[in-house]
Amino acid sequence: MLRRLIRRPAVLSAATWLLGAYLALVYRTARWELIGYDEAAALYRAEGRAILAFWHEALPLMPWLMLEVRRRGLAESAHVLVSSSRDGALIGRIVGRFGLRLAIGSSSRHGGAGLVQLARLLAQGEAVAITPDGPRGPRRQPAPGVAELAALSGAPVFPVGARMRPALGLSTWDRMELPLPFGRAALVIGPALRVPPGGGAAALPAIAAALDAASDAADARLGRTRRG
Repeated sequence: MLRRLIRRPAVLSAATWLLGAYLALVYRTARWELIGYDEAAALYRAEGRAILAFWHEALPLMPWLMLEVRRRGLAESAHVLVSSSRDGALIGRIVGRFGLRLAIGSSSRHGGAGLVQLARLLAQGEAVAITPDGPRGPRRQPAPGVAELAALSGAPVFPVGARMRPALGLSTWDRMELPLPFGRAALVIGPALRVPPGGGAAALPAIAAALDAASDAADARLGRTRRG
């Protein structure tokens, strides 16, 4: 029943507006702590391109980073890789209102076209965002795309972790949490990683470890431990 409803354009538009408005409320009422921004911003200014990588579970909090980047005058937009599925379309509409533009693809479906598009954007001096374990998992197991993109483009990979409390745990494959208003949030940008040409496969474990470290650091700032 729910899937049939979502297929209707009017229902999809209403759901997009409601979820976007809810996240905007969460962002406005939260007390944010941003760690590692200055170092990442300095490198982005020097090179004019960046790959932001984060686990799929952190997706509800990531548009806030784009709002902060725009507020600080670093960039007007970033491009995020989303799948061509119905779920991807919904996510794309929601994050679009926060200054994120879309590249269609994924690590498991039409991923090659999406990575080529991202590589072109990086060559033009853009910032791109990617969830290495999305859109279907397994959780915190990165697909090769992020490392291949870094090796192809030469752009630095910034591992990002984000967490908020209080939040409502969801029964999804990635154990995503729905942030609640008037909470406390931590967003951590770890040190940049470099992937040499042809070194994508060898770099993947290091990228996964860096993403875990950034996520653990965000948890620690809130006095939390890693979720399972």
